[in-house]
Amino acid sequence: MRLLIFVYYFKKLSLAPLLQIRNLSIDFVTENGIVPAVHNVTMEVNRGEVVAIVGESGSGKSVTSLSVLKLLPSPPARYSGGEILFSGDNDSTTDLLKLTAEHLQSVRGNQIAMIFQEPMTSLNPVLTCGSQVMEAIQLHKKSSREEARIQTMELFEKVKLPDPENIFNRYPHQLSGGQKQRVMIAVAMSCDPALLICDEPTTALDVTVQKTILQLIKTLQQERNIGVIFITHDLGVVAEIADRAVVLYKGEIVEQGDVMQLFADPKHPYTKGLLMCRPVLHPKGERLPVISDFLNEDNKERTFTKTAAKIAASFRTDKVLISVQQLNVWYPSSKTFFGKVTSYTKAVHNVSFEVFQGETLGLVGESGCGKTTLGRALLRLVEPVSGKIIFNGEDLLARKAESLKEMRKDIQIVFQDPYSSLNPRLTIGSAISEALKVHHMIPGERQRKDRVMELLEKVNLKTSYFDRYPHEFSGGQRQRIVIARALALNPSFIVFDESVSALDVSVQAQVLNLINDLKKELGFTVIFISHDLAVIRYISDRILVMNKGQIEEIGEAEEIYNHPKKDYTRTLLEAIPGKGNSIR
Repeated sequence: MRLLIFVYYFKKLSLAPLLQIRNLSIDFVTENGIVPAVHNVTMEVNRGEVVAIVGESGSGKSVTSLSVLKLLPSPPARYSGGEILFSGDNDSTTDLLKLTAEHLQSVRGNQIAMIFQEPMTSLNPVLTCGSQVMEAIQLHKKSSREEARIQTMELFEKVKLPDPENIFNRYPHQLSGGQKQRVMIAVAMSCDPALLICDEPTTALDVTVQKTILQLIKTLQQERNIGVIFITHDLGVVAEIADRAVVLYKGEIVEQGDVMQLFADPKHPYTKGLLMCRPVLHPKGERLPVISDFLNEDNKERTFTKTAAKIAASFRTDKVLISVQQLNVWYPSSKTFFGKVTSYTKAVHNVSFEVFQGETLGLVGESGCGKTTLGRALLRLVEPVSGKIIFNGEDLLARKAESLKEMRKDIQIVFQDPYSSLNPRLTIGSAISEALKVHHMIPGERQRKDRVMELLEKVNLKTSYFDRYPHEFSGGQRQRIVIARALALNPSFIVFDESVSALDVSVQAQVLNLINDLKKELGFTVIFISHDLAVIRYISDRILVMNKGQIEEIGEAEEIYNHPKKDYTRTLLEAIPGKGNSIR
């Protein structure tokens, strides 16, 4: 008996790691020369282990993960050194970089599966969700159509999709973001892979949906004893799911080790910066640190002191700037054969609240709760069916469409995706000055250009960017551009609609600091929409929680955050990564 136990543990100890990346270097060949993306990356993943790769956009984490399956287009990608060793069957080790395209095809989706950040672009829009899972099973397992259908239904139940029979026959556009991501997980798990690569699979999801997806991935990983590479820029998510973490900065590993140890005692200043950027760690009134606070030009540590890191106190007055009274926004959900509406989806239902001059009101809730619809209704970008929106004593809903142009100078909106709200054919200088031209704010072209230059400097962008196009900027820079455009007309009220939800934590901190600085300087009033209560609590004076088109509760930010009265608000709070208990 002792001999059997000895043999078992000897075999276990002698097993090679599931995946070994050794001295991997990847370059991109461009017209302007060779751009190094990853340099001498060495890491490993064992069976039954979750390894997180952490870093900002551009750090090389997605390039590293895509290289495992050679998914990088070559050219321009070039593997300039290293090897990627995979031991899927415990008996042999294969260098994936040396496999032919035919052999790689048998590995992809079969032994190594991948879940991408945006499921809508990963799923085929013209195929039903069920047929896409069946396709993977039939390709790799050589199952019959009926066997593949049965296995697909079992997988849909496994990933906790509601009404699997119904989902099986639906197309991707008919599902919510969380449901689409579950279908992607079902596709990935369909062939029992030994290694699962998750490339930011929860970045754009609500905190509650994100928590559910993290729990699902962790459960499947433990049940099947698979290795997982989890890529993220959020160290809060890492705390929830990972065993070990690898921190990438400018294509190189700066630190790696056990997650708990990494969190308790980070060694590299970049890791310290990533940890400290999260709003959940900072009280109101304290300026959020950014990566540059921890690094000097030589990437060495420098001291960050909280004493000088203060933002202005609230500018809220007792004057009501906006009063919303029994507002309703309904959409037809079903019609008769002759087009008569028989039922409505009540996106916003009997909502009433006030916004005081100079305050920041946080509007929070899950996707589908009506918060974005409410924000757009305030600007009449969607038309309410009834109610009142009193702005500076005037009911905006009483205005006719042709007279709204004058009102829009005072009320502006910053959308979630800055790239889709900028014209790709216009330079950013033209995009910002266009608003000045349309509203006849500044008559001369030279004066308009001077005003745009001033706005670019105000949002911490170089004036030399005036003639560049949107695609030439990072996500954080594009968000600054649309903020500059919103400020061009000197509005008294701005709606920020999920303006930081898709940004890295460090860039998010920069944008939140920028909004506070601009508010202090210009004195505008803000409604800040988000699904993240940690961000909302940090930036807001008061918080309004929405659920299913109605107000769940409203109150002072610290009171709502620390002493929520409703179960729904508690659920949102418990789902904040790194705040609640670990799911492990």
